[in-house]
Amino acid sequence: MKSLITGGAGFIGSHLCEELIAREEEVFVLDNLSTGTLDNIKHLKNNKKFHLIIDSVLNDPVLEELISKVDRIFHLAAAVGVKLIMEKPVDTIETNVLGTEKVLSLANKYRKKVLIASTSEVYGKHKDHTLNEMNNMVLGPTKKRRWAYACTKALDEFLAFAYYEEKKLPVIVVRFFNTIGPRQTGQYGMVVPKFIKSALLGNPITVFGDGKQSRSFTYVRDAVRAVILLMERPEAEGDVFNIGDGREITILELAKKIKSLTNSSSEIIFVPFIEAYGKGFEDMERRAPDISKIRKAIGYEPSINLEQCLQIIIQHMKNV
Repeated sequence: MKSLITGGAGFIGSHLCEELIAREEEVFVLDNLSTGTLDNIKHLKNNKKFHLIIDSVLNDPVLEELISKVDRIFHLAAAVGVKLIMEKPVDTIETNVLGTEKVLSLANKYRKKVLIASTSEVYGKHKDHTLNEMNNMVLGPTKKRRWAYACTKALDEFLAFAYYEEKKLPVIVVRFFNTIGPRQTGQYGMVVPKFIKSALLGNPITVFGDGKQSRSFTYVRDAVRAVILLMERPEAEGDVFNIGDGREITILELAKKIKSLTNSSSEIIFVPFIEAYGKGFEDMERRAPDISKIRKAIGYEPSINLEQCLQIIIQHMKNV
């Protein structure tokens, strides 16, 4: 089996590469290294089943050549992270929408199965319940650039399902919920690596807002195994699945837990969102998935709890 992973030098993509190669599959990675890094995949570069192409998913000839020779496509390439979205909204919109359109168009030309990576952001501002795949989107106004990312990924989903329904292209969509693990960077606003780095350095752990907003966190190896299993299920085609962990924690509780696990003397401080991200930012008060659908489809269950996952990440960050 030959797989193309767009964005394969990124956090989730690099773990997906590892898992597929461990299964003796051949992997082609297309990444422009805008948010991914060579460090994420350096341990794979000498493997004969691993191929890296440093280029953009927007480069039609390169993308077409790769899609023509693989069996399936994991489309993970995207502009990610709250900080990047707030700083570069044009790049976010163009990369996410145009990149996905090109992948789907060429996949349809060569009749290759595609998995599209989406996000829990598409649900928007729900706060009264866990989120299942058929919930409505509750997004903020278009003047709030915070919602640009959610809108682009929702459009990606609409486009994927249009190709499935009109062109009969085998497509699967997954919505990742706060995936965490080794090699994730806090550079683009990801909260867990930011908190751990601050704690290990003895710097203040900065909580945005009042810290009462809650999230659930997913171990990256659980996420990539779920993605692979879904791609192996023909009955999953034309459908969308949450990939996450239903257990929630507030951001303030997360900061306290990380401080305790690292035995850190760091102070926990609070910074208003407007100071952190500027005008046009809104946060979601709650975001946790209903995973009953993916549980039924592939028997998915989180393999470790949050504390175990944090301990793995802390040890990794100590060693790098």
